[in-house]
Amino acid sequence: MSFTTSTDEAIRAFIDRHRQLLLKEREAEIERTSLLLTNCPPSVLEQKGLALGSLGITNVSIGLGGKTLVELERPTAYSSSPLFPSHTFRPGDIARIEDHVSSGGTKKAAKVKKPAEAKSSRSTEGVVYKVSDTRIVIAVDSSDSSSEDVDLPDRCRVVKLANSVTYDRMDKVLDTLEKVSLGGGSEPKDKNLPQMTSLVRVLLGMTEPAKKVPIQDITFFDGMLNPSQRDAVLFALQSPEIACIHGPPGTGKTHTLIEIIRQLTTASPANPKPLRLLVCGASNLSVDNILERLLALPVPASGEKVKITRVGHPARVMAHQGVLDATLEAKAGRTDAAALAKDVKNELEAALDTLAGKGKGAKGKAPRGLERKKMWEEVKALRKEYRQREGGVVESVLSESQIVIATCHSSGGYQLRNQQFDVVIIDEATQALEAVCWIPIFKGKKLILAGDPMQLPPTILSVDQLKKKAKNDASTKGMAKELNKKSTKASLPVKQSDETIEEPPASDTEVTSDSGADDEDLSTKEEGKAPTAARKDAAKKRVRGPQSLRPPRTLETTMFDRLEKMYGPGIKRMLNVQYRMHAQIAAFPSKVMYHKKLTSHASVSSHLLRDLPNTSTTSEDEETELLGTPVAFFDTSGCEYFERVEGDGDDGSRCNENEVMVVKNYLEQLAGVGVLPSQIAIISPYQAQVALLTSTLRPLYGLDLEIGTVDGMQGREKDAVIISLVRSNDKREVGFLKDKRRLNVAMTRAKRHLCVVGDSSTVQHGSPFLKRWVSWLDKNADVRYAGLE
Repeated sequence: MSFTTSTDEAIRAFIDRHRQLLLKEREAEIERTSLLLTNCPPSVLEQKGLALGSLGITNVSIGLGGKTLVELERPTAYSSSPLFPSHTFRPGDIARIEDHVSSGGTKKAAKVKKPAEAKSSRSTEGVVYKVSDTRIVIAVDSSDSSSEDVDLPDRCRVVKLANSVTYDRMDKVLDTLEKVSLGGGSEPKDKNLPQMTSLVRVLLGMTEPAKKVPIQDITFFDGMLNPSQRDAVLFALQSPEIACIHGPPGTGKTHTLIEIIRQLTTASPANPKPLRLLVCGASNLSVDNILERLLALPVPASGEKVKITRVGHPARVMAHQGVLDATLEAKAGRTDAAALAKDVKNELEAALDTLAGKGKGAKGKAPRGLERKKMWEEVKALRKEYRQREGGVVESVLSESQIVIATCHSSGGYQLRNQQFDVVIIDEATQALEAVCWIPIFKGKKLILAGDPMQLPPTILSVDQLKKKAKNDASTKGMAKELNKKSTKASLPVKQSDETIEEPPASDTEVTSDSGADDEDLSTKEEGKAPTAARKDAAKKRVRGPQSLRPPRTLETTMFDRLEKMYGPGIKRMLNVQYRMHAQIAAFPSKVMYHKKLTSHASVSSHLLRDLPNTSTTSEDEETELLGTPVAFFDTSGCEYFERVEGDGDDGSRCNENEVMVVKNYLEQLAGVGVLPSQIAIISPYQAQVALLTSTLRPLYGLDLEIGTVDGMQGREKDAVIISLVRSNDKREVGFLKDKRRLNVAMTRAKRHLCVVGDSSTVQHGSPFLKRWVSWLDKNADVRYAGLE
């Protein structure tokens, strides 16, 4: 099928649709945050991980851009332990520092309900800069400085807010995209606008990708790369505008990206001129992982390492000195030009200490009245001077850096506003909104995307709201049908899950290759049916040619997905050897999600728990059942271990106490044969089950035992993984267990042993995929009785 060039109307519709979807998402996030902050007492906010109370300010300093860095900890005067409880604060989140609100006093809690009082004179908003187990640092932007940003209460709390900054940047980049693509002519009138590049034209379907540039002589830095990894590296180097790297679980995606980065930044016959790179990711953790790998590389023969700078809010600053040394802030502080800026910074911090009543001779008393006003004018002047001096230092550090590392969002910050790069690399591109990817794209001439479209997409709140509406509509229709019918339950089709939503067209949901979109094939084969018309149509759709640019149905359609639909499987290369899982653990996802293309490397294909140096047993039964079994399935069917809803009505999260006890008993058995808590992860799709597992198991096994949601485990791995599926009910509802991408993540975290706990009689009715998985477990796993007696 020939390529169809995108028209101006198609591009405009594409951009407008993104604007509409982003507006809905912004509104959904603001609504959720507002509802929680206005309706939940302080104790509930802390339980949900959206607030940290009983904090004291330990230090106020100045960071990059003249931002005020407020460090908060839990002093012994306010709390029995300095450790923070479980929370959801991450670097880059928007947060507010405000008066501590007593969790016991209903009157104080009620104050939160009044919008006018929500942001008092003794509160300030900022960005989470650093987080550890005992300390959180908030960066307050003081561009509109007033005394409020240091006049904070002695005892305070931090509350997580809706992140409007990210949406503002995405809106701005869509405006830029519209002006560049529809401005008319290759030279924009506005000098501040980026140029229309061949990369932008290809991404919008205005022109086809150029033919590959042959590379005859290439020497790989890493001689251990497998053929698919080498092919992906070569593909990325040969592609003039865009290359996508599909990395299923455990296939060494980051490993491959490191080789690509080394090839691009080193002069060689394959790459005559060392290029300048902007390396981004969907999260701080993803880019910090790449940074750590780059910092660990050996010094090249030339004796000079590539200069790397990390911009933004590093997630691992407190744990890794190398990451700290590579940050823009640390590098800027070590330059010769930084000495003058440092003197101004010291004056500024001294003035802030005086304003806070901590200066010399202050005796805890802050200046008041005219004296305070005069001193604050001095602070404003000092901050302005510091920004000017610091701006030159930052420009110098970044211009000398061959590799700049940042999240997609932070690449839109003021530090990189004038920086240009030869190549932009985006890791975890299948977890990033398309709009946020455009922020770094305008800074480069070539783009490399890496990710796995068969794992979790970006989390979209507005989609969840749509699903709830669809669920309510489906429930209403179902009740009407029940009133008009008196047929038996057995004769009725299985009821859909509580997240039922109308499926979008295949063009917006299915990836054209390697997508595992064979559920129809699987179900008909199992039931011995002849191929259906739907099955034939699906087969045709999977092999059809490129598509034109189309507006996305939801924000879950990432740029990676869209490019594959537009240009076909030739736009990407898939890594096909996994180095994580026992072959039996990898068998099902390989067959169903990756069209049997995923193979297990010999080094991991047969490794088991018994191969760990810390495990041992004198019993042959334990040797076989606990240490020698790659996949186990505790089937609770018939045990009546029913789920319950934690929260308000059907909108609440699910938990299952009996499954928790099954997990607890099995954990005791694993610990009995020497498996360490640090080698085990327990995961569940439901937050309420995670909370129940945590309260039950954390006192017994401590922090070494990892307990979390499936979403939180993406990108992680453990020797042994136990999955609690939770769902067990008479209605055969499975909720978002229907999302095969979520289950794909869950079942591919385990290296040596995977244990599944669930009710097959409920789960198998959720979808053809679930039916096939339960059938596979029945035939290939060690199926065990899940009774507690």
